[in-house]
Amino acid sequence: MASLVFLILMSLVCAIGPHVTGHAYDEVYRAYVRVPASLTPYPHEDDIAPELKKALSRTRLDLGSVSLAGETASIEVSSPGRPLDPRITRYVDRNDLFSNARMADISADGQSGRIVADVQRIYFLFGTDLAGRDLLTRTLFAGRISLAIGLLATLVAMFIGVTWGAVAGYLGGTVDALMMRTVDVLYALPFIFFVILLVVLFGRNFVLMFLAVGAVEWLDMARIVRGQTLSLKRREFVEAAEAMGVTAGGILKRHIVPNLAGPVVVYMTLLVPKVILLESFLSFLGLGVQEPMTSWGVLIAEGARSIEAMPGLLLFPAAFLTSTLFALNFLGDGLRDALDPKER
Repeated sequence: MASLVFLILMSLVCAIGPHVTGHAYDEVYRAYVRVPASLTPYPHEDDIAPELKKALSRTRLDLGSVSLAGETASIEVSSPGRPLDPRITRYVDRNDLFSNARMADISADGQSGRIVADVQRIYFLFGTDLAGRDLLTRTLFAGRISLAIGLLATLVAMFIGVTWGAVAGYLGGTVDALMMRTVDVLYALPFIFFVILLVVLFGRNFVLMFLAVGAVEWLDMARIVRGQTLSLKRREFVEAAEAMGVTAGGILKRHIVPNLAGPVVVYMTLLVPKVILLESFLSFLGLGVQEPMTSWGVLIAEGARSIEAMPGLLLFPAAFLTSTLFALNFLGDGLRDALDPKER
């Protein structure tokens, strides 16, 4: 129960979180590249004066002292020999730390005055990545992608596996032998080679990821369903349907598949974490989703390259991935025990 509640909360946080963090997942803050996680807003007081002078460093103005009053920063500027150009405030507005820059206290000759700007307070609770993007927003958005791929790929695997296994198990004989030998052959194919081939042919994208993973993970599902079908087709209600002249398709649809719900649901809950882990592994190898989209695997791969300088880039996405995988596995184990007749 606790695992189910956790997964529901995780899904809601990943779905709603990026809308309330105040950042877009692909928004770049050039002034905040690789800043550490902090519960206090940026910029810090010591950073305001250097950043304000840096923003005006290309204007060829003589820069004076910087003063800070509440949420407003001002700097004394002068332009000997020529009047100040009001357009120089654009240089300040281009900096992520400031907004609404304007001229004030201009002298009579127009050659000196102050530039006043509002200081933008921004929170980066997880810090920012190598491009200056908010890591919290990207981690939550990545959760959407990873969870969506996990669920969609599992549904693809379920559809193919249940159909294949039920048909093979019910028809039996030569059809069963041919279909299951096909499964054995597909088992022998290297998964990574299959995905690389698809990436080369169709490029990296979201749809390809869940189709590729789902098209491989149905093999175990097919074997499980086939075994259950072999047992079910000897039951009295199936024999009664056959005696009444119900077609094979009707028996599969109305009697076999509905009675497979228990084992299929249990296996699905155990397959979702496996699929998410596979997607993360592929993204770690550079075969996952493309920028600007991201997933937990992509973030972990980026964080691994900077683990010494910025360990948070790896630890935060890894914590989300690990906790989700644990919850899914606990949920699967709980459902398996609840539906196992031997445990009743």
